[in-house]
Amino acid sequence: MTIVQRQPGTKVNRKAKSTYTPEHIQRLSANMGQSTYDLIETALITGGAGGIGRAIAENLISKGKKVVICGRTESKLQSTAKEIGADYYVLDTSKVDQIPNFVAKLLKDHPDINTLFNNAGVQRPFEIPGSNFSNGDYGFDLSKADQEIDTNIRGPMHLIVALLPHFTSLPSGKSGVVVNVSSVLGFMPSSIINPVYNGTKAWIHSFTVNMRTQLKKSANVKVIEIVPPTVSTDLHRERTNPDDNKKANNQAALELPEFIAEIEKGLQSGEDVISAGTGKALVKMWDEGLGKKYEEAARK
Repeated sequence: MTIVQRQPGTKVNRKAKSTYTPEHIQRLSANMGQSTYDLIETALITGGAGGIGRAIAENLISKGKKVVICGRTESKLQSTAKEIGADYYVLDTSKVDQIPNFVAKLLKDHPDINTLFNNAGVQRPFEIPGSNFSNGDYGFDLSKADQEIDTNIRGPMHLIVALLPHFTSLPSGKSGVVVNVSSVLGFMPSSIINPVYNGTKAWIHSFTVNMRTQLKKSANVKVIEIVPPTVSTDLHRERTNPDDNKKANNQAALELPEFIAEIEKGLQSGEDVISAGTGKALVKMWDEGLGKKYEEAARK
C-alpha cells in the first residue's frame, strides 16, 4: 500500500421498547434537527480529487472544516489538495486489504477525524452476454465487474467497519458522521447498460438504511445517504459518448454547483437522506411507500 500525506500548509422510536441509556437519549435528542455541519470536525472524503468528491471537499472547507481526501491518482490528489487546502492520501479503495493499515495511519495523523464520506465510485457499461442490447460493443468483462463491485461496495463497507470503533468511542458531546453516496439508479435501475453499477448502488442504499437503524442504539453516529441524480461529471468516461451526462446532452442533468447547493441545504437542515433534481421524487416515493413499511418492520 502506498500512503502519501500532503505536508501541512435520527428520531427516537417511541413505539418500540427503549434500549437506550439515559446518556444515549440525551445525545440523540441533542442531534435531532441539528445541522450536520455542526457535527463535522474533520472529514475523510474518498474519491476527493475530482467531481462530486472535490465539490463536497470545497464546500466543507468553506465552512471551516478540515478535510482529508483520498483516491488512486497521486498527481490529481496533490494538485487538488494544494488548490483547496486539504491533506491527502493515496488509496485505491477497491484494494480492501490495504484499508486496515490506511485507517491506522489516518487516525494516527488525524485523531480528530469524525466524518467519512464514502464517495468513490466506478460506473462501467456492461452488456449481458447474448442480449445484443446496444451498439456500444461493451461486452461483459468479469474482472472489470469485480473491480467495480470492490470499489462501490467492499471499499465503503471496509472503511465503515474500520472507522466505526473510533467514531463510537468519541468523547461525550462529539458525534461521528458517515455519509454514503448512492444514486437514483439504486432506487430505479433505469440506466439499463449499467447493471453492475445499479446493483451496487441499490446495495449502498439498503446497507445505509439498515446501518442507520442499528446505530440509533449507540446514538452518537449520524448516518446520511446522498442520492445524486444525473450530475455533470466524468462518471460516464467509459461510455461510447462520455458526455451524455452533461447538461448540453441531458437537460435533466445538474451542474455540480446546482447539485452541491442542494446537498448544502440538506446538510444544513440535518437531513438523513439528501437528494436533488430528479432524485427528490424517487426519495419521496421510497419515504411514502416502502420506507414506511421498513420503519414498521424495524419497530418489531
